[in-house]
Amino acid sequence: MDVLGRRAVATPERPALVDAGDGHTWRYSDLDRLVTRAAERLERRAAGTNRVGTLCRPSPAFVVAFHAAQRLGWTVVGLDSRLGASALGTRLDRAGVDLVVHGPETSPPENTDRPTIPAATLLAGAGEATGSDTTPGPQSGPPRVSTDPGGRPAETSVVLFTSGTTGEPKGVRLTAQNLRASAVASAFRLGVAPGDRWLCCLPVAHMGGLAPVVRTALYGTTLVVQRSFDARETGRVLAAHDVTGVSLVPTQLRRLLDTGAPLAALSTVLVGGAPVSGRLLDRALSAGVSVFPSYGLTEAASQVATARPETARDHPGTVGRPLYGLELTVVADGEPADPGERGELVVAGSAVTPGYLDESATEAATGEWGLHTGDIGYRDDAGRLWVVGRRDELVLTGGELVVPATVAESIRDHPAVADAAVVGVDDPEWGERLAALVVPDGDLDTTTVEAHCRETLPGFKCPKVVSLGRSVPRTASGTVDREAVRERLRESGS
Repeated sequence: MDVLGRRAVATPERPALVDAGDGHTWRYSDLDRLVTRAAERLERRAAGTNRVGTLCRPSPAFVVAFHAAQRLGWTVVGLDSRLGASALGTRLDRAGVDLVVHGPETSPPENTDRPTIPAATLLAGAGEATGSDTTPGPQSGPPRVSTDPGGRPAETSVVLFTSGTTGEPKGVRLTAQNLRASAVASAFRLGVAPGDRWLCCLPVAHMGGLAPVVRTALYGTTLVVQRSFDARETGRVLAAHDVTGVSLVPTQLRRLLDTGAPLAALSTVLVGGAPVSGRLLDRALSAGVSVFPSYGLTEAASQVATARPETARDHPGTVGRPLYGLELTVVADGEPADPGERGELVVAGSAVTPGYLDESATEAATGEWGLHTGDIGYRDDAGRLWVVGRRDELVLTGGELVVPATVAESIRDHPAVADAAVVGVDDPEWGERLAALVVPDGDLDTTTVEAHCRETLPGFKCPKVVSLGRSVPRTASGTVDREAVRERLRESGS
């Protein structure tokens, strides 16, 4: 029996799922019946399937489709609804997707011979809108568990693609054990109560949006789903549905604070995807918000390290200690680094992926101490972790090595700056130069930003170019889209 089936036996009357749009609520017994029916219909639609792609936003229909595919033993491949036809087709091929489930806001993939099915029909029990549904299905009893060609249940439970801010996104394979281990580790750090309600408003093609779908079923808590984040509407949903926890990226937290949403009523605001600036943390603490700064990876099924609010308050900038069951090693020059010494973060443990779709990528990323993340950071004497940037974003300018993320954080500390991103661009004299894209929060000009940098940073860390913009391009998981930032800078003549 799968996790949801066991949960339905243990706590059938407990609320499982709430649609933030209309407030409709399903108990675990209700959700279990929906999933059983959806699994039967999925199997009839595409018998012999091993991998199903989900092209959906957060919704009750997606939750049902996900659990139904898991019940069948199929691998779920998360597909970003923002992708163009070419990029989507490439991911379908790379992941070996047999069937695509799509939401009402997302169109079926173009030019594909794969069967498709609207997720809403799995929730409502209506007939499919694409293709015919003539494949005989089981007449009674639970749906069979599909297996891989070797006759065993599929080893890979989920495939998610990394953000790919500088290169081709990697397809990360996650097992059921990875997902469970991550859920247990998160519960050890955050705490869980039976009445908890977690809002899912992040894209479900990424771990930040998918994790609550998995974890609430394991914990027996309630999942509230909102189609997408909107500061004012999300603030209303938090209050209207007595939400106790939510995962956000820093920009979303700032926008919620700007609206005056009642975040102090939340017991957990898990913030990841990008560093939490000192100014944002101060604002949140002043508003009584329980912020848990976090460092996570798709490859670790979400959180790697998370700071509790008291740790974040007393040690600004840290993301806390590694979670239960995860080992983190800072590696410098091929050896574990001393406290305070920067190096690459390497993770190991039961939540860490067995590998990527591309075996060569797995081999390249795996070493003596575990999976090499490409992130740079250090730990203090007490084991708390600070993440300073990525190895592939380091900029060598005039013989000095600079981590752009630390420069961006310094710029964001200016009271008239809403957001900032710093990247390296080619320079005929210096090899590379630092360029900053800055989003004003009030009256601000480039001269003021440049003066702030000179006052707070060494000369070699000051951006040679500063451009103002309306927003910083980010991926769906909240990380800076560096190539898009460079394009914005080029468009501005920088």
